[in-house]
Amino acid sequence: MEAGALASPLLPLVGWSVVLLIVHVLLQSSAATREFGRAWNAGPRDEALQPKSPLAGRAARASANFRETYPAFLGLALALAVSGEGGGWALVGAWTWFVARLVYIPLYLAGIPYVRSLVWLVAMAGLGIMFLVLVF
Repeated sequence: MEAGALASPLLPLVGWSVVLLIVHVLLQSSAATREFGRAWNAGPRDEALQPKSPLAGRAARASANFRETYPAFLGLALALAVSGEGGGWALVGAWTWFVARLVYIPLYLAGIPYVRSLVWLVAMAGLGIMFLVLVF
């Protein structure tokens, strides 16, 4: 690996993105455990139960939504780091994605429409910026 990739400013953000993933998992699992109980959480979960409470359902959908774009973020961030293009606009795009995904969580859990969709579009724009830096 090149020295530039090791020093890329994108790499700490990749680490923080893992923290964001863990936040999603913990929110979803704690909401589901509150609804279905500790025995269900500790068990094999052979039955695929659908959350009935709005909060548990929103937490599950927000987590699934995050995981839809997370591989793209990781791929772009790591490709940009390895290529030595991890600064400038690439970093702007990565931070745009990260902050928008962070803001998205409370908006989704609170059930706020439209603004949540706008924030999702901002996150997608961040990925778009990263993509453009990578390919051009």
